[in-house]
Amino acid sequence: MTAAADSRTALKTLALELLIRDGYRGMSFGDIATAAGVTRANLHYHFGSKARLIDEVLTDYVEATLAQLRLIWSPPATSLSSKLGATLDYSRARYRRFNRKGSPPRPWSLISRLRQDEEMLTEAGRSQLRRFTRDMHDLFLTAAERAEAANELRPGATPAAMATLLVAIVDNAAPITMAGTGLASLEAAYEAILSLAITSRTR
Repeated sequence: MTAAADSRTALKTLALELLIRDGYRGMSFGDIATAAGVTRANLHYHFGSKARLIDEVLTDYVEATLAQLRLIWSPPATSLSSKLGATLDYSRARYRRFNRKGSPPRPWSLISRLRQDEEMLTEAGRSQLRRFTRDMHDLFLTAAERAEAANELRPGATPAAMATLLVAIVDNAAPITMAGTGLASLEAAYEAILSLAITSRTR
């Protein structure tokens, strides 16, 4: 990797941290430049504009998140309860990266953060958010259909309903922790899925 590529990657990593912490409106080129110890001209050289930088950061983040979810949800031999547990662990790790124990819950997901400012995103950025929800739904639906075939779902818990519920929880994991009691609220949401939709013998 060239020095220029290293610099772009470092700047995008810093922008990601600031976007999650401060949101679209709260992050500026000046903030990134100050934190990185570079000039605004340097940022314009690499990205051209704030909108283009955010598009790149969001695209990278969506792809990385979907890649991790595919690793968890694609293996056909893994039980649905194990997949739910691994997804919760993934969210726990992200939450703890941005939240100190004992402090009030803070934002920790770029996707949920930018959904709050969706009207300010470019069409490319909004397309990435739609892609995330669509691909996640397809992934969960396939896994739920396999679970139904393996008799993991309780009677009446259809794959379509399961996929819809999973999308609602995963897509809103950060707001759930922010509105409730931190990780405990998110853990309760996953426990509800286990109790309501998955047979006890497969848990």
